[in-house]
Amino acid sequence: MATESRTGRPRASSREVLSEAACELFLEKGYDATSVSDITRRAGVSRSSFFNYFSAKSAVLWSGFDERVDAAVADLRDGGAVSEVLLAIGDGLAPDALALAIVNADAMGIAAELDRDRAIRQFRLQRETAARLIRDGASPLTAQVRAGALAAAVLAAVWAWADHTAGRPLTETLSEALAAA
Repeated sequence: MATESRTGRPRASSREVLSEAACELFLEKGYDATSVSDITRRAGVSRSSFFNYFSAKSAVLWSGFDERVDAAVADLRDGGAVSEVLLAIGDGLAPDALALAIVNADAMGIAAELDRDRAIRQFRLQRETAARLIRDGASPLTAQVRAGALAAAVLAAVWAWADHTAGRPLTETLSEALAAA
């Protein structure tokens, strides 16, 4: 009997499998004690396969969110309405490695890393949103203050959603947070 040959990448090299392996190891060993080699060994792929998907170990947690922020930045630059662009960050986002890390930050030993990475992403959203608001006629100070509040609302919503996901779509939490900003 002939066996079927598979084409393309093996299932084990998918982003999701690598992410799952990383999260398991972060829970078992802690973030700092887990190396990229540990992750690739657990997932059954090479280091180069890991770096086809992620730029660094921390990117395993942030890749899905970062893709949405990249899209939001492009939409802000293209003239999309600020509130709609920021709300779209949550469209269809399912709990992923980032949500798991937020909920298990202490067990994974990753709280400080998450705080640092959160600040980086929050500032990026603030900078891009402020630039858009300035283009729309806001003064630089008003734009910075408003953009800071909106960017903080986005990240606060992600944290609140991860802590209390219970089936509620991120867009609901995000809408509430953006309205408060």
